[in-house]
Parts: sequence; structure tokens; C-alpha cells
Amino acid sequence: MTATVTPAIAIAGNSASTAIELFDSLPSYLEVDTPMQPTTIYATDYDGSDFVLTSFYDQNRIPVAYDEVSQTMYDALLSSEDPRYYEHGGIDLIGTTRALLNNFQGGDTQGGSSISQQYVKNVLIQRCEQQAESGSEEQQACYYEAIEAEGAEGYERKLQEMRYAISIEQEYSKDEILIGYLNIANFGGQTYGIEAAAEYYFDTRASDLTLSQAATLAGMVQNPNRYRIDLPEGSYTDSEGTPRNSADDGYAATKDRRDYVLGRMLDDGKITQEQYDAALAEAIEPSINPRETGCGAAGGSAYFCKYVQQTILNDTTGTFGDTWDERWELLRRGGLSIYTTLDFNVQMPAETAMKTYAASTIEGIAFGSTAVTVEASTGRILAMAQNTTFSEDEAMANTPGYSSLVYAGDYAHGSSIGFNVGSTYKLFTLIDWLENGRSINEVLNGNNRVFNWTCNGVQQYNSTKIGNFANGNGYTGTVTSFTRDSLNSGFLAMAEQLDVCEINAVAERFGLTWGDGDSITDPQELPQHAQVLYDILGSKNIAPVDMASAYATIANDGVRCEPHAIDRIVDAEGSEIPVPETGCERVIDSNIAATAAEALKSVMNSGGTGSGANPFDGTELIGKTGTHENISTMMIESSTAATTAVWVGQSSGSVDLRTIYSNGVLGNNVRYSLARDIQAAANAHYPGGAFPDPDPNLTRQIKKDVPDVTGMSIDEATSTLTGAGFQVSVGDSVTGDQAEGLIQSYEPGGQAAVGSVITIHPSDGKGAAVPDVSGLSVQAAFAAITGAGFDNVERGSCTQKDSAGSGKATATDPAAGTVTDPNTTVTVDYEAKNCNSQRSEGDDD
Repeated sequence: MTATVTPAIAIAGNSASTAIELFDSLPSYLEVDTPMQPTTIYATDYDGSDFVLTSFYDQNRIPVAYDEVSQTMYDALLSSEDPRYYEHGGIDLIGTTRALLNNFQGGDTQGGSSISQQYVKNVLIQRCEQQAESGSEEQQACYYEAIEAEGAEGYERKLQEMRYAISIEQEYSKDEILIGYLNIANFGGQTYGIEAAAEYYFDTRASDLTLSQAATLAGMVQNPNRYRIDLPEGSYTDSEGTPRNSADDGYAATKDRRDYVLGRMLDDGKITQEQYDAALAEAIEPSINPRETGCGAAGGSAYFCKYVQQTILNDTTGTFGDTWDERWELLRRGGLSIYTTLDFNVQMPAETAMKTYAASTIEGIAFGSTAVTVEASTGRILAMAQNTTFSEDEAMANTPGYSSLVYAGDYAHGSSIGFNVGSTYKLFTLIDWLENGRSINEVLNGNNRVFNWTCNGVQQYNSTKIGNFANGNGYTGTVTSFTRDSLNSGFLAMAEQLDVCEINAVAERFGLTWGDGDSITDPQELPQHAQVLYDILGSKNIAPVDMASAYATIANDGVRCEPHAIDRIVDAEGSEIPVPETGCERVIDSNIAATAAEALKSVMNSGGTGSGANPFDGTELIGKTGTHENISTMMIESSTAATTAVWVGQSSGSVDLRTIYSNGVLGNNVRYSLARDIQAAANAHYPGGAFPDPDPNLTRQIKKDVPDVTGMSIDEATSTLTGAGFQVSVGDSVTGDQAEGLIQSYEPGGQAAVGSVITIHPSDGKGAAVPDVSGLSVQAAFAAITGAGFDNVERGSCTQKDSAGSGKATATDPAAGTVTDPNTTVTVDYEAKNCNSQRSEGDDD
């Protein structure tokens, strides 16, 4: 073989011995790397099968096996490119010599190479392009160097191709090299490989190509971009700047090349004259079927796709590359198959609900909405929908209704920084309350007032009231009722007895951070991140998916599972590679989770603030509503199996949601409709069961002493009793010795359950108290009683007793201390040595 090419080298002024030395010095082994392949992202279809969501690629390539390509395609390629393919050992000496001579005369080195040599050339080009940045000058330079080197460089490149071709012929079979070439070859633009070319240009499979189609594609490999048929305006221009090979001229250049291939097939006996004539008469009729790429191709699932993409790009474990650029290139070139957690049984209803209730734009407001559903026991993200249209086009950045931000995620998973989550954050006050051994049936004074607080044990003071929804005054009630009604002042009363920084630490234990990734508990030297009392009402910006995870933790018996979007990843060789680390860990005890769920169930039951989001399909649900200054709203609900979090608000601005409508639904009510429909779909496909029974110790009724309010005014008595955790009812006035209007009596007294009703009775000021006359003589007893204001005094029963002498009072009726009407007759019981003589004396008196 060296001897054959020596004359061409000698013509260039080099000796034959130089040619032989050159050939002997060249590397003889070429490692055939896996070519660049698209990364494909899959979701789960309705029937449980894998559904292609989208792909990322620099080169659109779909590798196929040898038997997945029609014989017609092989015949067309070999007849036109290498008719002696199965006869030579990798080198077509005649064609190679002709190419070298052409190179010496100033032409390029295109043509003249065997399929094995062309395969080698493409492997080298692929390696060069893989090492260069996509679309860079470096990438273009290495491509042109590989195909157009002139002079001595051209000879050396050709010799190297030949040496490598001999090597791969010894390592691979002819069929393996042939399909390897068809899988790696460029067919114009970003289309690589025969399967992608068949799908793109003719909307068919490589196994189903017609004779005309196969001949067209076989002809394209000689000069792929010149013979493209996806550019109706023309694939190139002539020397005068006129577009050529266009739809107007019937893709003339490509047709000429196709006809050449057909002629070679006829000459080789691969087709009959009749087949040749029929194919020759066919026009070039492309049926362009572009393979969409990127998250924009995922339709309503685009934001989930973006979440997956960012999971890969921001992974710092080194699994996908040490730098962001390396990870991005792996996504576009690595041929990964990424199987995600997205389930169309939940995702499609979520998309439908989003379109039905959440408008993409509302005039005068930067309206936004997102919904995310996670599987409670695993953290798998089952659905993610958003009201805007996905676009990463900078020209659309400020266009209403378009966004590239993933509202459901944090900055690391979609460049969003979260939203004010409102009262959904009250969950962490509830958890801290329970972890401090307090009962959800404990009653507190939830009336609105100025509340003070502590942070890490240090007393803090507040100077203003924090309002309730609709400016309500609040009430004295149980923790469960505060949860059901989402009463701000009730939770502030709870927080006043806890530690606000400890509450935030609970949130951090549940995996929460600020949406920008900063710590919930560490101010990071940013004033807006400092811990304050109103933190407990949800003033922090947090990703909705993280809030969904928090409530899923309650549903999962206190075990938190990291929310994630990827189930598994398979590389181009079919081997599984590690996914970004996720996992589950217990963050609260089972009894705490079960008791919190008991309180949260009240939100979803009739009369609770979240009942409008309950599909009432028989599934037991927990949940919580949240509103932040009427510009940001949330609804989170969960069965034991699946948790849905919905956010509706404004990506920027402060328009009151109660003043606008979205598709006919009042702005602050959109969350209920969205959450209801999505959770119903989740319930149907991920059935939930009953929540565990709460801890009896954490649902106990608390008893305490009832304060003595006798002699107080009604207002003073009411304040005293409510402050002690009781409810108050003002009963009827009673005859009493207290001044008119002051409290004469109350019941029950002693101890009572916290939160129970104490009835107070004001005095009419007209009563008198029966004095205690025990031990007095009967005559002195009568005098004391009349002196107390009672006009009617009578003897009562007499007990005969020797030691009693002339008689002593023992009791009265009404009893001593009784306050009653002065007209009441008071009888005096007594004892005497001789009852008959005492009564006679008394009667005489």
C-alpha cells in the first residue's frame, strides 16, 4: 500500500524512503470513541411507559443497529462511495492514489476514500468537535483541517487515515464498520446518522427508506451542507450570489447527486432498469420533521424540564463534570437517557387546571401561578405546571405571559428566588408547640394585641400590632381552632410562649432555605434575612416545592424525603450512572407528625379555610392556606400519599388579588380551584389512607384554677378570665351584696378545663349576706341577723343537749354567707338543755 502512494509523494518532491518512514511512524491504533449523542429526557405516560419529553443535542443523532437500516440504503451508499467495500482490506488503493494526485494539483482531499477511511475521518472529526466548544472557531477549524488539508499535511493526513483504516478492519467486522459510519456521518446541519436523517428529511425510519430517499441520503454524505433539502431558500449561492439548490429549482444539485447514485446502483446491478426509471422520475420531496430540542419543546412540562436540566448543571459532586461547561456539554453530547419522576396521570390534569383557572396574563399585573405535586413517601416530583409560556429567548424576557423562571423551584433549580408563603409557614410554630409538649386542645388568648417574643432565649419587644385577616380582633380558642381559621393573633400568642428563632430552626430542619439558597436561621449579614416575629406568618421567600416537601413530611410520619425530579440516568453505553444524591430522613417524631396532622385536618374539613380546595372524594387530607398582604397566596394540601402546593400571586408588583379576576375566578381564590383539581388527580392515581391517631398527651385538655373575679366589673372580670385561657359568658343579674353591676358570682369555680366557658353574674346591689351566728345565744343570733338587714327571723329546729344550757345557735337557713333578698325569712337552728322551755321563752319573746 505504501508503494502505491509513493509516486504521489515523490511528485511532491519527497523520496520514496521518506514516504515509507512517514507511514511507519504514524500511530496504528485508533480508539473509536462513542460519537456525540443527544440526551433524552423521559416522563411516565398514562400507561406507565416511557414518554420522550424532549432532548438536548449539538448533533441530532439516533444510533441504530445494522438490521435497523434497509438494504436499499446500504446498496446506495456502497455503490456511490465504495463499490469494492467487501473486497478490500480497508483501503481502496486506486481511489486513494487518485485523491492524492488531486491534492497535489491543488484540489481538496474530498472523495477517493473507502468507507473505512471515511469512518476514520469522521471519528477524528468527532473527537476534535467533542473537545472543542460547540459552535466555536476551534471546532470549525478542526473540521476543515480534517477534510481540506493540502500539500504535505494532506498527504500525511491521508496516510494516517489509511493506517487507521487498516487497524479498524482488523478489529471490527465489515458490517460493524458500515453501520458505525452510517451512525456517525453528518447529513447536513445538526443532523447526524442515518436514522436521524431519515426522520428529519423524510419523516420515516431508516428501515423504511424508499429507493429515491435512500439514494438522496447516500448522495448527501459527499457534501452534506451543499445537498441539504431543508432550506427552501437554497443551501448555497453561486459565484454571482444567486441561491441554488432551493425549492424553486427542485433542489437541483441534490437531485443530480441522487441521480448519480441511482446510476451507480444500476451499473452495479443493485436495482433493475424499471426501478431506476421510476426513481429517476421522482421529484425531491422532503417531509421535514424537526426533532425539537431543549425545554421549550416539552410544552406544558417545560418548567419541569428546566428543573431537571438545572439539577444536572448545578450538581457539584463531579458525576456530570467538574465545571458548569462540562456538565452542559454532557447534556448536549453525552447521549444520556434521563428517566424522570414526572407522571402524566398527574401532570396533564395539572396543566389543564392551570389553563382553566390561571390566566397567562392579566392587564396591569405581573400575574403568576405554579403548582407542584410530590410523592410523600419518596419526594418524587409527580407534576409541575406554570401559567406562563416557557421561553429562554432574551427578546421575550419582558413580554407578559412568557418566562424562563421556574416558579416552583429555588434559584438552583430554575433561577427563581421563591415567594412569600404566608400562613403555610405556621406549620413550624405548630410543630415547635408540640415538641415543647403542648396540646393542640390547649386554649390561649388569641385576641389581637401587641405581642412580645424571644429569639434564642433573648427577650425581644414589639411595638405594633400585626393584623388578622380582614382586621379581625381574634378570640380565645384552641390551637386547633387557630389552625383551622389561620388566626394570626392565635399563632402569635403561641409564638409568644415559644422562641421565634427555635421555630425557624424547625423550618430549617424540614429542609427550608430562602429561595436564593441562604439559610433560614443565619442572617448572612443581610438585614432582610434577619429573624423577626412576623417570620412565623410566612414573610420569607421560599420555593413552593420546598413547602410541598414540608407538608409531605407530616404526611410521611415525620420522615422528610428530598424533592427530586430524576429517577435514574443511563449513559450512552447503557450503564446506569449515579443520580444527584437524594434520600429520606426523620426530622420529627411520629407522634408529633400525627398530632400536627390532626390539627391540619381541620383546615380541609367543612368550615376550615382550605375546604374550598378539598375534592371531597373520600380521601382524608391535611392542608394549610397562606396569604401575604393579599399579593401572594398559597394552598397546600396532602393525603398520606401525595402533596400538592399551589402558589398564585405576582412575580413583581403589589396589586391586591381581591381586585382582579383570572378566567372568571377572583384572584385570591384561584389557588383553591387549582389545588382541588390537581389533588383529585393525585388521589386517583396515588391513593392515600387514614392518618395515624394523634398522641393523647398532645390532645389532652388542660385544667387550671379559675381566678376569683368577685367584686370586679364585667370588663375586668372578662379580661381576667380570658387572660387565663377561659371563655366568658355574662349571665343574669343576681341579688347580691356587691355594688350594683359588680360581679356577685361565677361558675364553675375551683378548677376548669382551659378554654371552657365561665359564666359571670353581676350583682343588682340589693342583696344581703346571712351572717354566721354559730355559737351565739339564740337572742344574740336573732339580733345579728336583723342587724344584717333581714326583718324576718324565726326559730328553726332545736336539738336537745345537756351541756347547751339555755341555748346556742348552730346554723341558719339560708346558710351563713348566703347573699339573698332581705325579705327572705331566715331560720335559726339551735341546741338547748330543754328545747320545750326554750321555745316557750322564745315564743313569749
